Amino acid sequence: MNKNLSILTLSQVFGFTANIITVFLSGIVGSQITTIKSLSTLPTSLSVLGTAMFTILAAKIMGKIGRKLGFIFGALVSSATCVFAVFAIIEQNFILFCISHLILGLGIAFAHQYRFAAAESVDKEKIPKAISILMLAGIVSSFLGITLANFSKNLIPDHLYVGSYILLALFTFMPAVFFIFYKNNESKKIDFNNDYSGRRLSKIVFQPKFLQAIIAAAFAYAVMSFLMTATPLSMHVMEKMSLEKTGIVLQFHLVAMFLPSLITGHLIKKLGHSNIIYIGVLFYTITIVLSLFEQTFSNYMAALIFLGLGWNFLFISGTSLVVLTYNDEEKFRVQGINDLIVFTTMALASLSAGILLSLTSWKIMNLICIPFLILIILSTFRADNLNKK
Repeated sequence: MNKNLSILTLSQVFGFTANIITVFLSGIVGSQITTIKSLSTLPTSLSVLGTAMFTILAAKIMGKIGRKLGFIFGALVSSATCVFAVFAIIEQNFILFCISHLILGLGIAFAHQYRFAAAESVDKEKIPKAISILMLAGIVSSFLGITLANFSKNLIPDHLYVGSYILLALFTFMPAVFFIFYKNNESKKIDFNNDYSGRRLSKIVFQPKFLQAIIAAAFAYAVMSFLMTATPLSMHVMEKMSLEKTGIVLQFHLVAMFLPSLITGHLIKKLGHSNIIYIGVLFYTITIVLSLFEQTFSNYMAALIFLGLGWNFLFISGTSLVVLTYNDEEKFRVQGINDLIVFTTMALASLSAGILLSLTSWKIMNLICIPFLILIILSTFRADNLNKK
């Protein structure tokens, strides 16, 4: 740990609650303020779409003003849009609630750059471990976010969940304070139009190792988002399980997403990126198999735990691998296109989750994920074979 990594980790604890509470509550809130139930998860999906739309912009802004000011700006945007969401819930206005989550995606786009900043704060051989440390903060964030969101949902009489979003506004503001003490690592700001001296983007993107990394990370997030977005609706709305039980399943899912980070960096170093990717695919396969059985609380619990484990192995492997495919002067462009691809894929998955759940079933949704797992395996196998030649 160093100063920058410590600040990034602490900011992750508070900043990541935007993702947690959005997934946990926005679909449920949406189902209460819209008459079209298939659109209940639209706010959740729009936050992901906003993240995808603004990734390039976030990278460009940080290329010009540096990580420090960029992260402070992102935190302020997140906090302000949570206040906007509070107004939308009070007014019972579904359109405004959706707009607030779309704009929230801008703040989240900046927060997703934490992992690249963590990688830049250590030597190359320590990158997987640095990313793992950052991911571990997600455990604290998940329990903090879901527990306090549940606790504060009745804070404002006659306005259910307004208190949760007021709390989220406070949490997402905290990183703006922490980053005052952050030190930029960039020796100079980058003008994307005039100062760029790196390789053509196409040459970087079509490297077998980059394709392996981006496919692993993108489909890791897509499958996880697809199923996790549908989980609160499937459990709470369709299966009539309590909000508390739904929250417990999501908390353990989030623990499974982040707790393995204690060892994931070490396992990547010992076994290699590709083997960890294959293990991640295996965990996702177990999730799909579990969906074939009766949907009980324990079944959801087991399925979402394996979904979290699979995401951890695939995403950390993909993220730590993509960092090895570009040079320093290329980083903002590559990081921007990486996040654009990852979160566009995730947004499409999230957008389709509510609609497909209303049209099909939990089992069918899981089976739809199989082709994406096959693509991860094929891209990894191809990259390994080409690297041997």
